[in-house]
Amino acid sequence: MGATPDQLKADINRTRNELAADVDALTDRVSPSAIARRRTTAMRSAATSVRERVMGSATSATSSVGDGVSSAASTAGDAITSTPGAVTAKAQGNPLAAGVIAFGAGLLVASLVPASQKEQEIAGRVEDTARDAAQPVVDAAKDSAQKVTEEMKPAAQEAVQQVKDTAAQAADTTKEQARSAAGDVKETAQDSAPPA
Repeated sequence: MGATPDQLKADINRTRNELAADVDALTDRVSPSAIARRRTTAMRSAATSVRERVMGSATSATSSVGDGVSSAASTAGDAITSTPGAVTAKAQGNPLAAGVIAFGAGLLVASLVPASQKEQEIAGRVEDTARDAAQPVVDAAKDSAQKVTEEMKPAAQEAVQQVKDTAAQAADTTKEQARSAAGDVKETAQDSAPPA
């Protein structure tokens, strides 16, 4: 026998939810703001990695600190005041380090400067293009969901009709059995009644 109506409804709902999740993921994937956010995060991560390779990480700086909290505070204060000199000293002998430091500073400044009108226009065009490119996929997903729903509708209607037919047959059988039992009880009662 086929699936029950509840099973069919559950399958339709599950399919609909999966399609909605796929469409949402696709929309997020092609969204210009999400792309920009991912690239910004990647650039910041790369800049931090390069800075730590060139200048050393904070953990390596603190691991060389001697015993005691006052010594650590003193070393940290000295490190902060001597940072410009340290950067200059590292950059003097290594032009690559100077370029990386300048690049990192440029990224920092660029992340703080608001987008210009032209950049906003370009971002708007990119967003429109991405939306136009994603629209056929969204339409295809909607069409697919509609086809699945249309294909499942006759099966669901057939299952509902089968349930109705089975219920009607069960009701008829129960009525017949009740009539038969009532007749048996009546005959038994008449047979066991004392003669008048």
